[in-house]
Amino acid sequence: MGTLNILIAGFGGQGVLFAGKCLAYKGLIENKQVSWLPSYGPEMRGGTANCSVILSDTPVGSPIVSNPNVLVAMNLPSLDKYEDAAVSGAKVFVDSTLISRNVKRTDVDAFYIPATKMASDIGAPTLANMIIIGKLIKETSAVDFDTIEEGLKNVIPPRKADMLEINLKALKNGYEYKE
Repeated sequence: MGTLNILIAGFGGQGVLFAGKCLAYKGLIENKQVSWLPSYGPEMRGGTANCSVILSDTPVGSPIVSNPNVLVAMNLPSLDKYEDAAVSGAKVFVDSTLISRNVKRTDVDAFYIPATKMASDIGAPTLANMIIIGKLIKETSAVDFDTIEEGLKNVIPPRKADMLEINLKALKNGYEYKE
């Protein structure tokens, strides 16, 4: 696998931190070296929020992802802010429901997923994050998708245990999405 330096960005309320935590916990279960660094502060009130996730075969030296090789942009301000920071050859995942422009760079692989629309279509409008994470797992093999439920069980709080199945459905829809 090597090292995946993942940056997930969007606005507060899109589940950016939850998506990162899901990947991080699944990485831990798979005995990978893991770092999860959420961004807390006023951005959680509707501004840009982000989190860094590192999944590696070797020890992680710093939890900060400045130059991601995997970028998830859930809104236009996030794509505008982080597109140029991605390394050449990076995989860039874009919620094409909310972002009308294409990735400007030609040296990255861009994936356009209408995640917000897909989430609404399955009756879970707040789970666009999980749809994009499903596609990310498909395209990067970051973690084993067949056992993703193990990771989810660690991040869904007990009071929301009834959300497990719909989260799994959203992940599966993203994983199976073909552009």
